[in-house]
Amino acid sequence: MKASITAIGHYLPKKILSNADLEKMIDTTDEWIFTRSGIKERRIAEDSCTSELAINAFNDMQKKFNVDPSDVELIILGTLSPDYVFPATACVVQDAIGAKKAAAFDLMAACSSFVYSLEVAAKFIETKKYKKILVFGSDNTTAFINFEDRGTCILFGDGAGCALVEPSEEYGLIDSILYADGAGIKHLLIPGGGSKIKASSETINKKLHYFFQDGQALFKEAVKGMANVSLEILEKNKLTGDDIKWLIPHQANIRIIDATAKKCNIPDERVMKTIKYFGNSCAGTIPICLSTGYEEGLFNTGDMLLLTAFGGGFAWGANLLKWEIPKVK
Repeated sequence: MKASITAIGHYLPKKILSNADLEKMIDTTDEWIFTRSGIKERRIAEDSCTSELAINAFNDMQKKFNVDPSDVELIILGTLSPDYVFPATACVVQDAIGAKKAAAFDLMAACSSFVYSLEVAAKFIETKKYKKILVFGSDNTTAFINFEDRGTCILFGDGAGCALVEPSEEYGLIDSILYADGAGIKHLLIPGGGSKIKASSETINKKLHYFFQDGQALFKEAVKGMANVSLEILEKNKLTGDDIKWLIPHQANIRIIDATAKKCNIPDERVMKTIKYFGNSCAGTIPICLSTGYEEGLFNTGDMLLLTAFGGGFAWGANLLKWEIPKVK
């Protein structure tokens, strides 16, 4: 028994923040941003929170696939930007969409949250505990970005994706490999606001509630992590890049994406890239890629997809997925 994605949806906020807009806010240029990241613009949630992004992603899926929320048995919401420290944002979503029978919890693995969440959902399906699971990747990342910090504000955007996961004998998740290395915490984190550095006027003045990122160290580890785990899962399953119809990488940086594709010998025309117009929406990037790819008619039933991500923690991993949803006609 495999866990298969049988429905997909996404949501992107309407507000667009372009590189030209950022030129007016900080000391940067469109050329500098684009050559280093591959980003031209990103979406900004403004007054919306992470749960609202997720709810809109579910609504998009419901319109396309007529999913009945009363049938959902479990909600797993991957995020690094929850509405609250507690309760879980998944519980907010559960109530809003009317999934009255569903258990719900958040999973936090930073930008790898969807990759991790899909594997967790698969284990519930494989053990026959649940038959219908909603898996979200949703982040209102810009709520935690200091728009005076050129190193972070150029990279991140907001968005959400939602997948319905159900049992299948033929299609679905074939394998996952997940890793973590807590030694990387110091390179990417929000220092303040937790139980270690409690919120205070001092932490606010020091801007400890915003993203901190050591870009050089993070880039080096992300290139190595995403590329190596992608190649590892192929070799473990006796596959090559020729067997992969689409590489669907976390959209953090175009150079990381290209390095991963090169390592796996997957040509550029079979690599999903939404980073140019959506930026890095963290846990949302991979399900957004899946949903937009479906809408564009890129996937056929039986296509082999390789999902891979790297994020704070450090936490990274890859999923090997045999696609089920028929191509849009």
